[in-house]
Amino acid sequence: MVRARASLPVYAAIAGFTTVGLACLIARDLRGPNQVPLKLIHPPGVTSRAVESVIELPTVTIAARSEEGYYARLRSSIRWVQTRLGDNSYATPDHSSRLLLAKSAAKRAGLHEVGLGWRDVYGIITAETSWVPRTGQSKDGTPNLGIAQFEPATARALGLRNPNDVVESVHIAAEHMKEAAQWSASRIAGLKLAEDDRASRLREGVSIYYNLSSRGRAAWNGRNTERLPIETKRHIANARIGAQEAALLDGQVQAARYSRSGLQMVAGSAMPNMR
Repeated sequence: MVRARASLPVYAAIAGFTTVGLACLIARDLRGPNQVPLKLIHPPGVTSRAVESVIELPTVTIAARSEEGYYARLRSSIRWVQTRLGDNSYATPDHSSRLLLAKSAAKRAGLHEVGLGWRDVYGIITAETSWVPRTGQSKDGTPNLGIAQFEPATARALGLRNPNDVVESVHIAAEHMKEAAQWSASRIAGLKLAEDDRASRLREGVSIYYNLSSRGRAAWNGRNTERLPIETKRHIANARIGAQEAALLDGQVQAARYSRSGLQMVAGSAMPNMR
């Protein structure tokens, strides 16, 4: 819920397969049913009359058209699979597409400037929807839209034209996370913390900013996370697990590429001896 507010060794990947399985099992327990990709499908439509009825679309500027051109190129690279949550079947980006989106969004938002990175983007989307775009609902009945679960007022404030568009939504989410990290850094600025602890608290604050209203955020002082609502604490945990899962998945992708290139080199060098 959001309010207006160099190549890796193959052997390392083998251990990663086991670890990522454990991470995914933990994540399933925390955030709901396991996702099981069934088959490649066509992406869902990125226009929605329901969304347009609650979001007043901004005027399209030259900059917006340029951004849309980039988004369009990125959309063409997204592969979709089918997954099941409970009794319902949904479309979700496959793992490689999720990594592509998270890395692109983090880079364009400049998250490195505030101590965050693409793994954090992956983690926040994991915490929000487990990368399954759908409509949710806040406790007060306000709709939470799309893969990043933006409320309509937040979407308007951030200039998000279509929350059902996963490319645009993930990129806007990264921009929102940058703002959240700046807020979080100000909340913990006066605390005496080791570097690793400060980085952890910074990320707690990002989840808090993303998950709570202004009033709820104000209650956090950097030390009292355990007193926050259970939903917010679960969001923090799921975002952390999602970031770990992202690192492991990326390691597997890089290892697979290394393995394929190695096999090609071996095959190429062996061919003369086979003549």
